[in-house]
Amino acid sequence: MKEKRFEDALQELEAIVKRLESGELALEESLKIFEEGVALSRYCFQKLEEAEKRVSILVKDESSLKRVPFETGEDDHTEGD
Repeated sequence: MKEKRFEDALQELEAIVKRLESGELALEESLKIFEEGVALSRYCFQKLEEAEKRVSILVKDESSLKRVPFETGEDDHTEGD
């Protein structure tokens, strides 16, 4: 997949989901854009993993790596987090 901004890929993925949820597409068209959505989903996941690794590297505590969870500002924690 061509290199693109994470935000652009996510926006494209959201548009695909809306089109699929509309139920107005023919089967072949649905399969085609579903495949595009899967590729975009994998791309976004890869970008998120890369960002997580960069954050982990940047948050060092002397000689050991200290992992600090990224706070999103949302209060959606489940028990056991």
